[in-house]
Amino acid sequence: MTNTDARSSVAAVIVAAGRGTRAGGGVPKQWRMLGGKSVAARTLDAFRSHQSIDRVILVVHPDDIGADYLPAVLPSDIVTGGATRTESVRAGLEALAGQADHVLIHDVARPLVSRAVIDRVIAALASHDGAAPALAVTDALWRGTDGIVTATADRTGLYRAQTPQGFAYDRILAAHRAFGGEASDDVEIARATGLNVAIVEGDPANIKITTESDFVRAEDLLASRKGTTMDIRVGNGFDVHRFGPGDHVTLCGVEVPHARGLQGHSDADVAMHAATDAVLGALAEGDIGRHFPPNDPLWKDAASHIFLTHAVTLATEKGFRISNMDITIICETPKIGPVAAAMQSEMARITGIEADRISIKATTSERLGFTGRGEGIAAIATATLVSP
Repeated sequence: MTNTDARSSVAAVIVAAGRGTRAGGGVPKQWRMLGGKSVAARTLDAFRSHQSIDRVILVVHPDDIGADYLPAVLPSDIVTGGATRTESVRAGLEALAGQADHVLIHDVARPLVSRAVIDRVIAALASHDGAAPALAVTDALWRGTDGIVTATADRTGLYRAQTPQGFAYDRILAAHRAFGGEASDDVEIARATGLNVAIVEGDPANIKITTESDFVRAEDLLASRKGTTMDIRVGNGFDVHRFGPGDHVTLCGVEVPHARGLQGHSDADVAMHAATDAVLGALAEGDIGRHFPPNDPLWKDAASHIFLTHAVTLATEKGFRISNMDITIICETPKIGPVAAAMQSEMARITGIEADRISIKATTSERLGFTGRGEGIAAIATATLVSP
């Protein structure tokens, strides 16, 4: 038995060294965004913010060291993991070097773990060598071969295991050192060396993200925690550029042949600038000039997709996605109709939303004002952002 008292210290080892490719997204699942934060950042926040946890160690794959997504989870005690989960857990335990009385071992892919679950695991360590959350199996169980049911199985006493799994630090470290091979979890290793492990109540929301559908479910659970299903933001953008020397204009990322070009510090894509300001406006993040000062030579002749990509990334980081975008180009010439579909496709590519959610249209000013006199082009854009 172990004893937790006022002098006991509790550490957490977060295992994040897997590759998690089944979930898609181009990067390991722990680095994908979930409600404006990476899965790993959400998991770390749950343990860093807990009043009873003194230290958190993050075990990562060697390929993740120095990756551009790693700073989002700093500051953290970073440890390099091994080829298997068991090796990675042991690396995290060894890094603690006896600096904790108890340790909680948690899979990074469970980012919705609640404070209550963590509390129950820690409390059970007062009278047990280990403790882990679980849910009783309530569904009927079958055995099958080649898609055919071959037998039923008794579900009495069966549980679905979750993490964090907590232990007396010295005892679980010794168990890992003595264990040979790979285990499904740390309870298996603890029991192999005779440790008694208590079952505490788990949480149906403490899901493990494995596939793309799990991301959808996790987003729904986050929305229910907020007490609302959707946060809607609308932003507007307006921009103007004058004509100057040139043989084309760039609008919504598409080069349109014309007798004159548009003048500006960047590529003067007036329509994309308006769209960028619309996204930034919905986020209350000012305009392009705040993020890309026009007096900075770095942005001289820069392609405007850089600005829009930045705005879209910022929206994602804040937990929003673009629902739709409406862009109106105001000019006498060139004609927009013949290239509107190409503009729509390019804007869809940059923003990552479907082309049928982006409206590209044009109007004249009935030969009134600077656009009517053919002195330049103006554009108005509206963007709708939603969360989650």
